[in-house]
Amino acid sequence: MGKLTGFLDYDRKKPKERSPRDRLRDWKEYQLGWSEETLKEQGARCMDCSTPYCHIGVEFNQSSFGCPLHNLIPEWNDLVYRGQWKDALERLLKTNNFPEWTGRVCPAPCEGSCTVALNGSAVAIKNIEKSIIDKGFEEGWIVPLPPEKRTGRQVAIIGSGPAGLAAADQLNKAGHWVTVFEREDRIGGLLMYGIPNMKLEKTSVDRRVSLLRQEGIMFQVNMEVGKDITMNELQEKYDAVIVCTGATKQRDIVMDGREAKGIHFAMDYLTLSTKHLLDSSVALPDEMSAKGKNVIVIGGGDTGADCVATAVRQGCKSIVQFGKHPKLPSKRSGNNPWPEQPNVFELSYAYKEAKAEFGADPRQYAILTQRFITDEKGRLVALETLEVEKVTDEEGNIVTREIPGTEKIWPVDMVLIAIGFEGPEREILDHMGLQCTYRGTVKAKYGQYTTNIDGVFAAGDVRRGQSLIVWAINEGREAARECDRYLMGATVLS
Repeated sequence: MGKLTGFLDYDRKKPKERSPRDRLRDWKEYQLGWSEETLKEQGARCMDCSTPYCHIGVEFNQSSFGCPLHNLIPEWNDLVYRGQWKDALERLLKTNNFPEWTGRVCPAPCEGSCTVALNGSAVAIKNIEKSIIDKGFEEGWIVPLPPEKRTGRQVAIIGSGPAGLAAADQLNKAGHWVTVFEREDRIGGLLMYGIPNMKLEKTSVDRRVSLLRQEGIMFQVNMEVGKDITMNELQEKYDAVIVCTGATKQRDIVMDGREAKGIHFAMDYLTLSTKHLLDSSVALPDEMSAKGKNVIVIGGGDTGADCVATAVRQGCKSIVQFGKHPKLPSKRSGNNPWPEQPNVFELSYAYKEAKAEFGADPRQYAILTQRFITDEKGRLVALETLEVEKVTDEEGNIVTREIPGTEKIWPVDMVLIAIGFEGPEREILDHMGLQCTYRGTVKAKYGQYTTNIDGVFAAGDVRRGQSLIVWAINEGREAARECDRYLMGATVLS
């Protein structure tokens, strides 16, 4: 695969990006493409490693090894190296319905499991993937392909995130009539409103949805199950239902002053900011805008980073992001071996932008918020923090210990809570009558996706909890396969 000595002859190149200062003036994607020659060289770095861990797609010890979609990575790397782009696109689409999204926002566990990464830099799999699909659209190779025959069976899919859309795409290919129900005003789930435009331009979501619509999939927006339509009505009209509503219940902070004006959930903030960007008639109230404010983001993950990038573009006065964990090492630690996803320090797009604007990385590590401070009108004016450290207790467990005397008061006008998600919203699951696990996720076995209700399946984050886009697509595809088997007695889907 690739050039036999490619991983020795060529160094890994970093993805090209627009200048942080330039891109802060707009909301367009920050990533740029490579030349075809550079892409060939990067594809050539894929070695003939016999056992390509990049696409094994398993989980162990709360970490992903390789691509859950089992993408044929060495094959399309080799085809890119040889300039056979159309064949590379064909290989890519065999396993991934939406590479234009994974190539932009997936954290790339495939690269963490790349064999070249054992003693060097991984093959630039994610950027090659993005380049293949983008070229496919540019060249006009991707066109609507509606099924030649219809089975007459009808399937309802609740939720239009990556799991729901993947299931819809697969079932439509199998010839079933598919209708996707979405409670928001646009299709895409968190792809549309949970990820900022500069990280994933919404034109790429609209383009794919338009393609799916031309292939025969029907979409109904502003339709919330339990309010606008009941589960009983869906079961009466459709032969099967797949629940892909995600894990959208945001985790909250319980402490003094939480009710202060000026504290918001990150996803509420990101959603409204994107709605306003896409439709100027949608107001962005002053209390939900970061303009002219001292902003603190609580939570050190990707959603927090997206809040940083959004707040800087809105013209915040200052920006700080709190994380409860220590700063990550520059290289893999001993307890994070290959082929696990490497937990190493990176300066992602948002932090480069904040650094360009304010002169420093906005992240503060190993810090916990203790209380929110308000004025006499209940408005947020400050918060108090305490530093912490990781220590080993008498039983050998690693625990978090507070460091006395490290209290600090931070002036702040706006706080964004980005500490993850508790799981699915329980109200809709109760309305459907679905049994849940102790974690609040829908009880449905991986690989089968059947719930306690005949003909009702569950896939994606609603079943597994908050996870990666590639796992959502994986589950959507597999749930479609099992749904097809249920409807037809056998399945044509892989």
